[in-house]
This record gives sequence, structure tokens and C-alpha cells, in this order.
Amino acid sequence: MQLSHTRPVKAARFDDPNLVSTAGLVPVMALAQASGLLTLADQHLIVPTDKGANAGRKVGSLVGGMVGGADSIADLALLRHGAMGTVFDRPYAPSTLGSFLRQFTFGHVRQLDAVASRFLCALAQRSPLVSGIDTGRVLVDIDDTIIEVHGHGKQGSGYGYSGIRGLNALLATVTTDTAAPVIVGQRLRRGACGSPRGAARIVADALATVDRLRTAATDPSTDAAMDATDVPKALIRVDSAFYGYPTLGAAIAAGADVSVTVRLTSTIKRAIESIDDDDAWTPIEYTDAIYDEDTDTWISRAEVAEIDFTAFASQRKAHRIPGRLVVRRIPDLRPKKDQDQGTLFDIWRFHAFFTTTDRDDLDTVAADKLHRQHAIVEQVHADLKNSALAHLPSGRFTANAAWLVCAVMAFNLTRAAGTLTDDPKLVKATTGTIRRTVVSVPARIASSARKLTLHLPTHWPWESGWIALFDNAFGRSDPIIV
Repeated sequence: MQLSHTRPVKAARFDDPNLVSTAGLVPVMALAQASGLLTLADQHLIVPTDKGANAGRKVGSLVGGMVGGADSIADLALLRHGAMGTVFDRPYAPSTLGSFLRQFTFGHVRQLDAVASRFLCALAQRSPLVSGIDTGRVLVDIDDTIIEVHGHGKQGSGYGYSGIRGLNALLATVTTDTAAPVIVGQRLRRGACGSPRGAARIVADALATVDRLRTAATDPSTDAAMDATDVPKALIRVDSAFYGYPTLGAAIAAGADVSVTVRLTSTIKRAIESIDDDDAWTPIEYTDAIYDEDTDTWISRAEVAEIDFTAFASQRKAHRIPGRLVVRRIPDLRPKKDQDQGTLFDIWRFHAFFTTTDRDDLDTVAADKLHRQHAIVEQVHADLKNSALAHLPSGRFTANAAWLVCAVMAFNLTRAAGTLTDDPKLVKATTGTIRRTVVSVPARIASSARKLTLHLPTHWPWESGWIALFDNAFGRSDPIIV
């Protein structure tokens, strides 16, 4: 692409008061308002002093700015350009929103957590955000990540397991067979804390939110509503850092199954060595695997097997959890220091995880494949760090904790907007893609009969998705009931 020769650009002026650069915020914030974001914040969030007044509108401004791409307090100025003051009522200045966040205490952050949970349930009722949650298996992934900060000015910052100075964000996501992951729990912690710290609490909160989502998605007046005993248990998937009774016990107590990676301790190694039958190992679809259609099997160097196992057997009886240990082995192809003599037998590398799922429901191969998909939570971490969590904007820890909760609400809201575009490519796209195609659309406003019309670019590649979102957000697609 090159600049036009026939009509060369000679000047540029910021002088049009009728333009907006993020016209997609109109249907997105209409969806947020219809889902009760502002009302929920006014009801459940009580921040002292005049800086906490109009909490609903300020939370709405924070979430709207993050949907539009803001990753710092200064970036919230994008809400105050061109015709934004005409389309939206009183967009707040970044300084006002920064003062609002700095008034938060830990109790106010927990109030905002309650707003986020209820807002997610409302979004799920107005969009297919968590489709299949009432009939299929629900996968709850829990993992933490370090958000890098610089300098000593951030309260709670420290060097964690990654060796990077930052703050630790613990997230819980929910995924179904037909829906992309949404975030059902979040907690900001000091940078030097261990991964399992407070995990039991977020497991309980996440599963309680899952129960509410399932209840809201089930219509008791229809014959299709499933009995509670027929719905598969939620499955908690975590890595080895969370292998401990407090986390797993909280999941079991809430009626969920667990699938957790285990470290190769002496106990685990003895259990693996007890699998001495070569027929117990089954080849699986893995790197460099080839599928043999004649035998209907995989020809692979990666194999899986399982054995009955009781977790925490050395602890008191109430803490022992029966289940099965699934082991995956692959040949160890790492070069040895001494290359003079080769090995007579294969040397294996083992990866094991403990699960309480029913063998009749998930066999060894299926359980291994399902556990490996836990990596989807890493994509959520990357998605957030590519948007609102690129920075933690304040020096106060509680302000950053509130920022994290608003970032989660913006993530879920953007994901809900993607499902309402009726575009299969946007239903499971990253929030960055949804923002680029649906939200960051320039428009010019025109007023007639005290009503506004948005004039958007012709031949916009995602026009049909934008129109579908607009119609769904404003109820234009609802059937007329006579």
C-alpha cells in the first residue's frame, strides 16, 4: 500500500466534534447496562468520601475504558474525545477515576468481587457466554501469573517463583465444550507469595459461581431441564503447585472432581514403578504420532497408563482422597554427557497427574488429553496482559486489586459481546481480536429528532457482526409477541 498520488495528504486537524474512535462501545456498554453493571455497583459497592460517589458510573467508566483498550489510568482519557460526551453521559476524567481507585480497601475489593460475580451471571442470561454449562462438563482451571512491575513504589511487589519483580494474580476460568473461557474468580496477591496461598478460597468462590451459572441457565419449566444428579461434576484442573489438601479438599467438599499434576516425589516414583506390565501402556496422540486406520490406534512414542492411588495417604484419614494416578511416558531424548556407549533400553521421562474422575466416564487416554488442555488458562493470562493488565497503574495495592477485578469484568463483557456478533470466528476469538474488529470502529454521529445515528465506514469487513451485536444489545432482534 502506498499513499495516493492523485490526492496527496497535505494537512491534518483534530477539529471534528462529531467523531468517535470506538463506536463499538455503544452496543457493548448497552449490553453492560442491560446486564445491571451500574446498578450492581451502586448496590454492593460503598466507597467512603466524595471520591466514592456515583460508584456505578465510575465502575462503568473503568470497564468501558478497558474494553476500549485502556491499560493505565491515563489511557482512560479515550473516553473523553470527540462526540463521546454526547453519546455517553458524563465520561469521567482519568484523575477522578484514579482518586476513586485509591480509596479502596480490601473490603471494597471484595464488594467489587461480588459485583463481578453477579455481573457475569447477568451476562450469561443475556448471551450464550457459557453455553452448555447446564448440560455438559464444566472445566474450571486455576492458575496464577506474575504481572511485572518496575521499582519499589508498588505496594506488595516482590520476586516470586519466576524471578521477576511483580504482583501475583490468581485467576479461575470456566470453559465448556461449546464456550470459550470466562473468568469466574480473581485475586491479587503480593509478588513473593506461594501459588497455593488462598487457592482454597478461590476454588470455593469459583464453584459457587458455577452453581449460580448452572441454575440461571436451567429453565425449570421445560422438560429439557436436567436433574441435578444427571449434570456432570465440575472438574478442577491445576498444576503441581496446588497439589495439597487445602485446595483439593475445598474442591471435593464443593462436589467437584479434581485433576492435578503431581511432582515426581519418592511416593509417586514408587507408584509408577509398580506399573510393570508393558500391556498396561497405551499409545496416544502426541508429537510425531501417526494414526493407523487399519488397527484404529495411534503409533506413538508417548504412552499412558494408570494405577489406583490415594492422595495424602500419610495424613490423617479425613484428608485422604482416593482416586487414580495417570502417568504419561515419553522417551528421554536429551543428549547425555557420556556419549561413548549407548543405552540398551529406552530411558523414559514421566509426567503424572492425580484425578478423582470416574474411569467409566473418562478412560486413561481421555483423562490425559483433558488434563493437558489445562494450558488454556495460560491463554487467558496472555489475553489480559495484552490489554488491561499490561500495567498495574497505581502504587497502592488495593487500587491495583480493584483494577484487576475491573479488568476481569471487561474481559467477560468483551467475550459476551463476541458471542452476540453471530460470527463463529469471534465467538472464541481473543478479546484483542474482538476489540480490533468490533469495538475500535470509527463513527460520525448525526442528530435528528433528538435521536443519534452512528455513521460507520462503508465496506467494514466485520459489518455484519457489528450490526448483529448492535441489534442484540438494543433488543432489535427480539421476536414480536402478539
